[in-house]
Amino acid sequence: MWIKNSALVLLVVILFSSCDKKRVFDEYKTVGNAWHKDSIVTFNLPELDSTKRYNLFVNLRANNDYKFNNLFLIVALEMPNGFTKVDTLEYQMADPDGTMLGDGFTDIKESKLFYKENVRFRKKYKVHIKQAVRENGKVPGVQDLDGITEVGFRIEKKE
Repeated sequence: MWIKNSALVLLVVILFSSCDKKRVFDEYKTVGNAWHKDSIVTFNLPELDSTKRYNLFVNLRANNDYKFNNLFLIVALEMPNGFTKVDTLEYQMADPDGTMLGDGFTDIKESKLFYKENVRFRKKYKVHIKQAVRENGKVPGVQDLDGITEVGFRIEKKE
């Protein structure tokens, strides 16, 4: 019986690890119950093979407390030479009827949001992510963005 259970566990581990061959880096950080507008989530990226190209993604875990259709992010890619490239990004987070987009069976949905493709790295980089959501007709940003529980960053090998 023990051998049967061990074989089943080994098979499950192999299946899950082989399904994600493109993944090079995948890390999440929690932002608590609400993502404050001044809170910057930072990822220290590993040193990667400079001869290869990679696709980059921002990952989010959100729940039904997120009350907006879209999400605006400011993503800064800090290079080893000190230069920082900053992008303002917009992503659709919900259908027009308010149904959250993303993968998941519970009220928590995981979204893999495309950031950059075909990127080549030289040495170590950092990524800084900040939310920049505003309500319609209002200039100041949303102070505490409810519904986003974790922010992640993912790097995949380009095939």
